[in-house]
Amino acid sequence: MAGPIDSRLLKRAGATRGFLVGVGVVGIAQAGLVLVQASVLARAIARVFDTHSPDGITRDAVLVLGVFLARGVLTWLTSVLAQRSSAAVKSQLRRDVMAARLRDPFASRTPTSTLITVVTHGLDALDGYYGKYLPQFIMAAIIPVIVAIAIGFHDILSLIIVVVTIPLIPVFMVVIGWTTQERVKRRFAVQSRLANHFADLVAGLPTLQVFGRARAQTKTLSASEDANRRETMGTLRVAFLSAGVLELAATLAVAIVAVTIGFRVVAGGVDLRTALFILIVAPEAFLPIRMVGVHFHDSSLGAAAAEAAFGIIDAAPPASPGDAAAAVDPLAGGLPADSPLLSFRDVGYAYPPLTGNPDRSSPPALDRLSFDVGPGELVALAGPSGAGKSTALGLALGFLRPREGQVLVAGQDLASVSTDAWRANLAWVGQEPGLLPGTVADNIALGHLGVTPEAMRSALDRVGGESIGLDATVGDASEGLSAGERRRVALARALVRLEAGGGRLLVLDEPTAGLDQVAEATALDTVRRSGVAVLVVSHRSAVLNIADRVVVVTPPAEALAGAGTDPIGPGEGVTP
Repeated sequence: MAGPIDSRLLKRAGATRGFLVGVGVVGIAQAGLVLVQASVLARAIARVFDTHSPDGITRDAVLVLGVFLARGVLTWLTSVLAQRSSAAVKSQLRRDVMAARLRDPFASRTPTSTLITVVTHGLDALDGYYGKYLPQFIMAAIIPVIVAIAIGFHDILSLIIVVVTIPLIPVFMVVIGWTTQERVKRRFAVQSRLANHFADLVAGLPTLQVFGRARAQTKTLSASEDANRRETMGTLRVAFLSAGVLELAATLAVAIVAVTIGFRVVAGGVDLRTALFILIVAPEAFLPIRMVGVHFHDSSLGAAAAEAAFGIIDAAPPASPGDAAAAVDPLAGGLPADSPLLSFRDVGYAYPPLTGNPDRSSPPALDRLSFDVGPGELVALAGPSGAGKSTALGLALGFLRPREGQVLVAGQDLASVSTDAWRANLAWVGQEPGLLPGTVADNIALGHLGVTPEAMRSALDRVGGESIGLDATVGDASEGLSAGERRRVALARALVRLEAGGGRLLVLDEPTAGLDQVAEATALDTVRRSGVAVLVVSHRSAVLNIADRVVVVTPPAEALAGAGTDPIGPGEGVTP
């Protein structure tokens, strides 16, 4: 965080600006009530000492109780504003983080567990930032100034003492704040590392169990937990110590004012009413600044979470120019005659480096890939692992943007059209189809909400899923279905999306992996008879044999080494 208030929160979260204005108004009202309270109390106590009579005490007590009630209402109002603003900002940041991830799911360098940590309890730390730190920071900018001016009207010497001692608290805050920020950042990094480690461990547990290495991981997991515990306790120690130091500094500053006023009252230099007024309001001048230091820990936690969220958002590519305008379907006017549905023209792509160093170039993942997919054609991408086939699918789906060359849709550059409208024409089945907890019918209906059970049953049967019931339960991580059944459900979902939604292109990544020969033949026959264009990545001969064209994707390094000797050439289509 570059300052007490992150400018990126002001730019991205409109609720922050309204919150700051609202708390500023509340702060002015609070300062006014503090002065009214001090004035009433000082006048009432001085009058009792001067007259030795309790006359008027009831009226003054009612006024003080009214001030207390008003201050309580303002404190409640500040809490309400803080909670609403925090909820709005967290919701906005979570939407922005997920939108950034969806714009760049293939090239993202943020682990899934880190993403989950950030968007869940990571951003929840903004509750403390908005509910405690920011209100106190604004109060610290308003109340001390108003109180100091009021003290100056009553006694110049007390004003000088307050003005000289108040800066001591921010100095201590800055010194302690640097340490706190570093500890909080380190703790957030350790927490993310623990989450990533645990997620990797759970994902690889079956393999570890097979090789008898599951128990050995308890030591490394315990070490990560101990590191997280140490960092958490260290951060709390710094927070408690900082609060103690700031409390001591504020107490000493108020004591100086009190001792000075006491001697002057005894000497007759200040009347009792003025002395009482200054003694009552002087702590109020230090309290908001002191509370800023107390809640700085909440600021650091919220700032670390927001910084992680902004890191994910800023790392994603900007939305395409077509998305900023009205969502125009590139195929709304129909496909021009003799124009392919999808075309790659000398497309190249390189993923950003893992180190995040902009000066370090990464090797190309795809180089000079060219092919066409016409209406009703089935085009297969073949080649060794790591050649860039999945990268090509990411480019076709609009999740990646070519470093060089063009991806054309109906003759238009995909970068200049609405990717949302283009994706409305697509159905996608990945290597590991994603299914949500619920029933098989729920997951098939994701392809096109409102589809009838009869249409879902027909689609599932046509891809070889006759034995899968629509009411079959799907648990977390697709539990309850085998790998082959998951692919059948995903293929049925894609068919429903194409047939009920009027899609034009089916994109498949190893769609028949895990299927037996009979199921594979059934699924391929259904895909072939769907009538839509199909772009498929596969190593299986059954898929390549039914393709209209097979595009051999050569790894970029091999393509460069063998330039001029490869009879096919990188990305050229051949018919088997």
